[in-house]
Amino acid sequence: MIIRALLFFLVMAGSVAANPIRIKDLVEFDGVRGNDLVGYGLVVGLNGSGDGLRNAPFTEEIMSNILERLGVNVTGEQFRPKNVAAVFVTAELPAFSRAGSQIDVTVSAIGDAKSLLGGTLIMTPLNAADGEIYAVAQGTIIAGGATAEGDAATVTQGVPTAGVIPSGARVEREIDFDLNALGSLRLALRNPDFTTAGRIETAINRDFGRGVARMLDAGTVRLDIQATRMPSPAHAIGRVENILVTPERKARVVVDQRSGTIVMGDEVRISRVAVSQGNLTLRIEEAPMVVQPNPFTDGEAVVVPRTRAELEEEPGTGLAEVPPGASLSEVIAGLNALGVSPRDMIDILKSIKAAGALHAEFMVR
Repeated sequence: MIIRALLFFLVMAGSVAANPIRIKDLVEFDGVRGNDLVGYGLVVGLNGSGDGLRNAPFTEEIMSNILERLGVNVTGEQFRPKNVAAVFVTAELPAFSRAGSQIDVTVSAIGDAKSLLGGTLIMTPLNAADGEIYAVAQGTIIAGGATAEGDAATVTQGVPTAGVIPSGARVEREIDFDLNALGSLRLALRNPDFTTAGRIETAINRDFGRGVARMLDAGTVRLDIQATRMPSPAHAIGRVENILVTPERKARVVVDQRSGTIVMGDEVRISRVAVSQGNLTLRIEEAPMVVQPNPFTDGEAVVVPRTRAELEEEPGTGLAEVPPGASLSEVIAGLNALGVSPRDMIDILKSIKAAGALHAEFMVR
């Protein structure tokens, strides 16, 4: 049943993948990208689940700096609160974000805090790779876990030491990027492939009626903005990204040994090969026997070891021969006829690949 369901899923996935896809789902536009932001700050308002300041002295330093900026002199004072925690704050600044817009942030504890549930992040500046501040984060944390403990046991569900703040940061500085000054634009394929890049070039030129796109390599197509005769680069990108293209992909088999998951594309082909599957069972039983001494003697009871070992080889489910150039559906149907489980199928595919009969990239995770 599992293999039949897998066959149905893979055949349906192969038929869907053959449909045309928008260029915007296949490429990234050069320069149109987000930027990572990071900062460190302080979370307050925790219910006794914050950092132990003896184990995390940087928490005390951050708290002192914040109080000093607020005009509170804490020089020489000893802090031992349990309701504060030092955290890292991360976010992504989307392309074309404008000052005043809001973005989501992720908050993660860096000390020994047990939970951030119910805490509030104090105003935290977020820096980009150039060291400049582009956003400021603040707000109530939504943690995704819970923890409870007693004198002898602790129960934790999820990750209570990390959480998110929806729209928790406000953009203060914009990225300097003048899209209108571009004379040409590069389209970077997410999965580089010469055939797909050529089809993108052909589809764009066909839509505009002239040569405005040129394939540079397997992962890049250059778009001549001026040759499109559009009012602006934004208009040209908006027209290009909705053009439909049928992508090409490599034959690939992805195997996850931990979960027994197998994902194969419809392009996988197998040469003529024979497959047989069987099991070997080894049983060892210990049945020691106690020998008692004769009555009215000074003898002692003796334990005599007795071991029973059996080696049983179950008959195989048969020998199946796969014809040359077999497709995915034919291979799965043949393995289904053998009655093998998904984990056994992984071993079979490994052996077929080792025999040189599996013509696909084999990835094991």
